[in-house]
Amino acid sequence: MAAPVTPPRGMRDFLPNEKAVREHALGTIRRSFAAHGFDEIETPVMEDSARLHSGLGGDNEKLGFAVLNRGLSPADVAAAAASGDLLSLADLGLRFDLTVPLARFYASHRAELPAVFRSIQIAPVWRAERPQKGRYRQFVQCDIDIIGEAGPLAEIELISATTAALDALGLAGCFVRINDRRILASMLAHWNVAPDLAERALITIDKLDKIGVSGVVTELGGLGVDTDGIAETLEAMPTLGWDAAAPAWLDLAAYAELHALRDALPATRLVFDPTLVRGMGYYTGTIFEIAHPELGYSLGGGGRYDGMIGRFLGTDVPACGFSIGFERIVDLLGETGAADTDAVVLVHEKDADPAGLVALKTALVATGLRVRLERRTKNLTALLDRAAAAGYGRYAFVTPETAQPGSLQFRPLGESAHHH
Repeated sequence: MAAPVTPPRGMRDFLPNEKAVREHALGTIRRSFAAHGFDEIETPVMEDSARLHSGLGGDNEKLGFAVLNRGLSPADVAAAAASGDLLSLADLGLRFDLTVPLARFYASHRAELPAVFRSIQIAPVWRAERPQKGRYRQFVQCDIDIIGEAGPLAEIELISATTAALDALGLAGCFVRINDRRILASMLAHWNVAPDLAERALITIDKLDKIGVSGVVTELGGLGVDTDGIAETLEAMPTLGWDAAAPAWLDLAAYAELHALRDALPATRLVFDPTLVRGMGYYTGTIFEIAHPELGYSLGGGGRYDGMIGRFLGTDVPACGFSIGFERIVDLLGETGAADTDAVVLVHEKDADPAGLVALKTALVATGLRVRLERRTKNLTALLDRAAAAGYGRYAFVTPETAQPGSLQFRPLGESAHHH
């Protein structure tokens, strides 16, 4: 029996038309971010294992792929297995996000970068997820980050650049849910949640839309939290918008900063959501997510993470980032409908002169066209349909009489091939 020839689980091949859709979307996002003054960088796909597992990556650290040291002996492996510390066999790991590599990059190159650095990173990351619909083990992240700007300008620039990219992609109806980790901290303090339980309590609150108020209260009780009054607070949350009376537990300074952000972004729909958590423990202030009224999941998110880069540098540097969920967005975009009239197919006979064909193709390429040569087949309709699906807009037949570019007769693809 032949071995299966599918890609590894949770990883994908892309056919030419799928790849074209992806590249079109990436190009649109890149141009949009660059227009807003961000500069693209690149970091290696691997980082030192110790750096990836330094507590900055939250739950994603558990999903990292480790790369074994070279030259391990069976005894080394047996000793690590006996001690239960298999990670000690790995000195490198594949990156599971782009934020930890960015923090390392900034620490490495700070002297060569501007005082406020606006970065673009668009690259694949790897996580040992359980593969399921919409979750892959290799996927592309599109991040913009601003390092060195402590004020609200960072959040304003990131939100406006991200919403501009979504507009450029043609994704109408998106809005931004926004909250602040300090508001969540004041809520937990109001509930007398012990500091050592705070992160686990936030993970529970993050499930509110899935398990409901009673589910959250039960789970918090299971952690050992006194749940008296928690249900009432959570039930009042949906009414706590921009203009509602502020409850006693609300961090008013953080709330006022969110109001100022909303005023600074009049063209963007910002929705205050006090239950928004964002799972990563490294967030320190504002957090946000892209939402869409018809989707039950976010299309990206981010926030302020002022403590992370200091872990590498020894001095704190303010930082804020926004990541677009590229794979989800590509699924929404579907096929790019528009055929490219500058992409043409030359259909030739089996015995056509190769040198003449290439000379003709080269002359057309020099005029700015994209040119594909196709040998004529019995089923011409299928050949032309395939070319149209690949984004080609026009075709012409090459005969001894049409050896010059000017004598080719181009027809739009999609016109029935049965006439020929």
